[in-house]
Amino acid sequence: MNVFFATIFAVAWKDILLELRTKNVITAVLTFALVSMVIFNFAFEPTPKIIAIVAPGILWVAITFAGILGLNRSFSMEEENESLEGLLLCPVTRDVIYFGKLLGIFLFMLVAEAVLLPVFAILYNLDVFDIGMLVIMILTTLGFAGIGTLFSAIAVNTRSREMMLPMLLLPIASPIIIAAVESTRIVLDGGTWNEIGRWWQLILAFDVIFLIASSFVFGFLLVLLCAIELKHR
Repeated sequence: MNVFFATIFAVAWKDILLELRTKNVITAVLTFALVSMVIFNFAFEPTPKIIAIVAPGILWVAITFAGILGLNRSFSMEEENESLEGLLLCPVTRDVIYFGKLLGIFLFMLVAEAVLLPVFAILYNLDVFDIGMLVIMILTTLGFAGIGTLFSAIAVNTRSREMMLPMLLLPIASPIIIAAVESTRIVLDGGTWNEIGRWWQLILAFDVIFLIASSFVFGFLLVLLCAIELKHR
């Protein structure tokens, strides 16, 4: 069990270390998300009534598309350096590699969200620092990163991976994004835990189903990716 978690952290740390050296992903993600929020702020008259309606959607649109930018780089480093075989040669099961890549993406998105939330609170004059909001952000980000990791691996060897990833990911991830928007609206309106309950149940169900399914599928997908990479050499 210790080896299992140690390997997951090792794979995630590899991605984090590469990002700390280049800062390509986090810079692009934060720039895009912050600019999106500022533009939305000037797109309508920010009255309290309108803000209550549109603010949750604006927040999750910014997070979603920022996350897609990060996911586009998840496997591109291995693909560009022709190092996918190195992942396969690791003496661990394929699901460990999946969870390691997932953890790296999850942490990147949490860092971006930690920067975005204060800006969002200032621009729209909302109190977002609530335990309910924290739970929503963590659970939704986990599910989005989980399914996004799988589709990022699928899209990495396509010619237009920047277009292919959102085309594959957004239709599947739409239920969890909708649940996040609705539960965020309830939290910002001061709703009770019971009111949020059904949306949290949907987010939890999505997380469990797709994390388990993706971890099983990922192993076969990784072998296929390596075969395609070898064929193109």
